[in-house]
Amino acid sequence: MVADPSNPVDLERIAAAVSEILEAMGEDPTRDGLHDTPQRVARMYAEVCGGLHQDPREHLVTQFEAGHQEMVIVKDIPIYSLCEHHLVPFYGVAHLGYIPNQEGRITGLSKLARLVDGYARRPQVQERLTSQCADAIDDVLDPNGAIVVIEAEHLCMAMRGIRKPGATTITSAVRGIFRDDVATRMEAMRFLNP
Repeated sequence: MVADPSNPVDLERIAAAVSEILEAMGEDPTRDGLHDTPQRVARMYAEVCGGLHQDPREHLVTQFEAGHQEMVIVKDIPIYSLCEHHLVPFYGVAHLGYIPNQEGRITGLSKLARLVDGYARRPQVQERLTSQCADAIDDVLDPNGAIVVIEAEHLCMAMRGIRKPGATTITSAVRGIFRDDVATRMEAMRFLNP
């Protein structure tokens, strides 16, 4: 059973695996509170990992001639992803920016949010997520520069292992003028942290 043809996830196989995990932990997957849990978890994984079956870069293909050659930053985009090491969530905010090239072509602001969502909705590490977003902006928009900063809390650090809830991880990726010119990079950072 597949929930969505554009998201070819084998829900029955995931549900069977979840049922097996519950049994391996000493639980009864058929008891009242757990009876539908394997199917719920399967649907949840299909949703939160929906980015696996898309190319997020496609969101940036829609562009407009605006004659704008100054910095564009969209900040505080909520993100939710799944730590690929422990399969528990990490969540936070992403800040994406770019400086259009001499042609002054821009993309829709929502396209930047869709880009980060597409890369976040899969088993992921924050470092790669940050770089993938910066690379996509750089490759598809061909701007003078791209900057991505992601701040997130990882539940794999908060609820297990070291158990440090509230610890925040910040990653950044810079391309073009943001990498090569310190003043431009610092201007962007001031926008992100007023």
